[in-house]
Amino acid sequence: MSDTSFDVVVVGGGPGGYVAAIRAAQLGLKTAVVEREHLGGICLNWGCIPTKALLRSADVYRTFQHAKEYGLAVQGATFDLQAIVKRSRGVASQLSSGVKHLLKKNKVQVFDGFGRLAGKGKVSVESNGKVIASLSAPHIILATGARARTLPGIEPDGKIVWTYKNALVPDTMPKSLLVVGSGAIGIEFASFFNAFGADVTVVEVMDRIVPAEDAEISGLLQKSLEKQGMKIMTKASVKGIKTSATNAVVTVEKDGKSQNLVVDRVILAVGIQANIENIGLEGTAVKVERGIVQVDEWCRTGEAGVYAIGDITPGPWLAHKASHEGIVCVEKIAGVKDVHPINRSTIPGCTYCHPQVASVGLTEAKAKEAGHAVKIGRFPFVGNGKAIAMGEPEGLVKTVFDAKTGELLGAHMIGAEVTEMIQGFGIAKTLETTEADLMHTVFPHPTLSEMMHESVLDAWGRAIHF
Repeated sequence: MSDTSFDVVVVGGGPGGYVAAIRAAQLGLKTAVVEREHLGGICLNWGCIPTKALLRSADVYRTFQHAKEYGLAVQGATFDLQAIVKRSRGVASQLSSGVKHLLKKNKVQVFDGFGRLAGKGKVSVESNGKVIASLSAPHIILATGARARTLPGIEPDGKIVWTYKNALVPDTMPKSLLVVGSGAIGIEFASFFNAFGADVTVVEVMDRIVPAEDAEISGLLQKSLEKQGMKIMTKASVKGIKTSATNAVVTVEKDGKSQNLVVDRVILAVGIQANIENIGLEGTAVKVERGIVQVDEWCRTGEAGVYAIGDITPGPWLAHKASHEGIVCVEKIAGVKDVHPINRSTIPGCTYCHPQVASVGLTEAKAKEAGHAVKIGRFPFVGNGKAIAMGEPEGLVKTVFDAKTGELLGAHMIGAEVTEMIQGFGIAKTLETTEADLMHTVFPHPTLSEMMHESVLDAWGRAIHF
């Protein structure tokens, strides 16, 4: 076993780690990645990508069910759950292979194993309990990601009580399902299983679903999901789960009263927990608060030469945030001029349920809490020609502006394809766009994006089509 020297060693090959490694290599830095399982990380293999493949199948199936509305005849439409899962896994496998190719193309050396800090400028790589390599580098980037959080006393068994991994490869379509947690992960799975006929109940401890979103958008989503047959229980908590060979009895407490719900399967979607155990932080100056590694604006930890990005650092815990942090981190290391630290207010968030939800920046409530006098613009999907032509009249585009300066503070959407539109407002916030800039922009017709324009106009009482 011989030491191998690099300029940068990245521990973790997820969307933060592999992107950081590729950018470092592009900048002429000799780079290595240590990955214990799958290149592409949880996002690509067991998160963002395979869930979108499942949800695409749900969208197509939902379209079949409404074919008559489009002048089409589809008779006897059924689904093959195992074929749906196989397609999803195939998509993930294809992209994971793509990441491997990109790393090879950029001459990044990949070490298969568990990476651990092993002293100043050192990383040990372990496999099956044995050290298989010892790497040295003046710059070490920790990108070890996160795993699903569990509730105290409630452990997933992979059969009746599922984590997101189990939910991605179901062996059967449950007749009834309870989803614990209504963040993006929980709501996306609820939407998928509901589309294929499962009787879905969502339990959320907060007073509304997707609680990080604007309250108005949350309310519209809940109405839509309930209209689709979903049961939503807010201000409720799961106190216990008793499983048998075929189902679970879930004790839910709401308004001080307990009730037992009998369901075929339970999905735990109550957040994530950073993977910081056993990675060698002990004895270093790396600061950890509430299970999260603390970093400065350049992703530097308290330990010289050690950096951290992605889900082990403060949120939002999103793949695109991790990727951008990776780029910022290595560009600062390489001395690239005009590097800008990440601005969390310009990071979009997307939930790919039906209807979709997307947002960027401050909610109306947060803007007011921050002391802004606000102007609010709204434009409904029902007033947009493209939405009507698509058969997607349900939705809303909402914009939040500073009433004095015209600064765009936030944008919040619900409806078809809003996850594709939110980048427009992301660009606008990055460029510090005002309402005047957006008003003067010519939006193409007929497009859903016209609603973005109309929402801005509405904030100043100038909307045309509603």
